[in-house]
Amino acid sequence: MTLAPAPFGRVLTAMVTPFHADGSLDLEGAARVAAHLADHGHDGVVVSGTTGESPTTTTDEDGRLLRAVVEAVGDRIAVVAGVGTNDTAHSVELAAQAEKAGADGLLLVTPYYSKPTQDGVAAHFTTVADATGLPVMLYDIPGRSSIAIAEQTYRRVAEHDRIVAVKDAVGDLYRGVRVMAETGLAFYSGDDVLNLAWLTHGAVGVVSVVGHVAGRPYAEMVAAVDRGDLDAALDGYRRLVPVVDVIMHRAQGAMTAKAALQLMGVIDSRAVRLPLVPAGEDLVAEIGDVLDRAGLMEDTRR
Repeated sequence: MTLAPAPFGRVLTAMVTPFHADGSLDLEGAARVAAHLADHGHDGVVVSGTTGESPTTTTDEDGRLLRAVVEAVGDRIAVVAGVGTNDTAHSVELAAQAEKAGADGLLLVTPYYSKPTQDGVAAHFTTVADATGLPVMLYDIPGRSSIAIAEQTYRRVAEHDRIVAVKDAVGDLYRGVRVMAETGLAFYSGDDVLNLAWLTHGAVGVVSVVGHVAGRPYAEMVAAVDRGDLDAALDGYRRLVPVVDVIMHRAQGAMTAKAALQLMGVIDSRAVRLPLVPAGEDLVAEIGDVLDRAGLMEDTRR
């Protein structure tokens, strides 16, 4: 099979936001993380997503973080800015800031907690998309937002010229295939457990958390699917199962990804902001063991 065109690249990671031990923003660390991703199989990165702890960062911090990443890797890979909130006016403000800072696109999650109607969801999406000239990737994750994007809402908003893609963390492959066929929206896997499944069902790429440590293997998996070598893609997927498990199923992804990056020497501190707490020593040791057995500690030094 041949993958469809990917508006934001094939392999993206929703990158962590590094903090110093005192909780302040570590812009040099952010530049190192972005460069690490660009050096290890990525052609895109998402800044200020959930894994970036965006509920805990200020608008000013979001802008400074985005500018640091654009300066570090903006000439090498696509930089997508997370601008989703449950306040449309705030998302518009973040979108305008992102465009000014040099972002290549926007990631816009379903408004969470407020539980708007589907009319409200559609109005939120189109209002933010109208605010800039940047292409938009919607983010459908009802496990966090409490509501899914309805199929009829996808059909409505897909008519907007700048709404071009979806990061799917719903996990309903059959539904996704239907939406892709009816709307032409480019789908990205938003769940590392389903990365290969989504690619074989028509997705164009992945937006990962495990990509912090497995960028090259993911790039190889995507390339294998693209050339129709599903045996190689499945082999690569199976080898990453223990890594996906320890990063995604032991604690919140920002906690585990930061622990992994600290072990790899990419960032100095695994500090997170409350209500998250740093990964404990036992979990850090387990992460290091899994990464070492997968050969990923060695890979990061190449």
